[in-house]
Amino acid sequence: MHAQYAHTLKKEDNIFVQFLKTLFGVYAVLIVILSFFIVIPAYVFVFSFLPKSKAPFKAHKISRFWAKLLFTGFFIKADIKGMELIKPNQPYVFVCNHRSQLDIPLFAMACVNTFRFLSKQEVTKIPLIGYIVKRLYITVDRKSISGSVKSFRKMEDSLLHEKISVALFPEGTRNRTTEPLIAFKDGAFRLAIETKLSMAVLVIINSGEFSPANKFLQLKPGKLKAIWTEPIQTSNMTLEDLPRLKEQVRQRLLEVLNANK
Repeated sequence: MHAQYAHTLKKEDNIFVQFLKTLFGVYAVLIVILSFFIVIPAYVFVFSFLPKSKAPFKAHKISRFWAKLLFTGFFIKADIKGMELIKPNQPYVFVCNHRSQLDIPLFAMACVNTFRFLSKQEVTKIPLIGYIVKRLYITVDRKSISGSVKSFRKMEDSLLHEKISVALFPEGTRNRTTEPLIAFKDGAFRLAIETKLSMAVLVIINSGEFSPANKFLQLKPGKLKAIWTEPIQTSNMTLEDLPRLKEQVRQRLLEVLNANK
């Protein structure tokens, strides 16, 4: 009887906690909307009046400010380690694991280097966000082979000619499973090998606990952790090394995730 009563209390407590997280999530959406009034005019100015060669670098500073502003409003502290491993003026192929929408602003806070995310083309249709994505990111039409090839060439051009890094989620989407990682796609690893640029891995420890991918609008405050690892040199690799590089990154992510459970 006591066990059944305790179970009932625990269930009610869980329902109450879930309600509070949803309520906090609604509050967070309002913070995001209010932040648009600050950052959108700044982005418009940068992309409208600055030379194309300078605009991405100034826009990245706005993105980092925006990320810090959002995290302050969300009462989330970012604990980022290993930033000294990343050379500020060097282009990289950046990769990290992906469980939450918080991963995007967290990555901006963790990365001093100007970079471009690879984003789904559908995101450009979202009001306001679409304006930013069109100008900041490289978009890909996943339903089109020619579109995928075009986006790959744009990433190469960004890295080799503009000297602007590219950031990808090798899982391709948010991990909604109970496994620490889902299957990796080849794109990021092929890009690093073909450009001969170093691959830098950011391990995001606990973002899924703050804003789970499978729970709409839920959020909680606290400390969000991420760790940079030593960049991996690809200058001597060929495409035959792609499976090995992919496995090396996977094992590195798993090792850090397991060490920080």
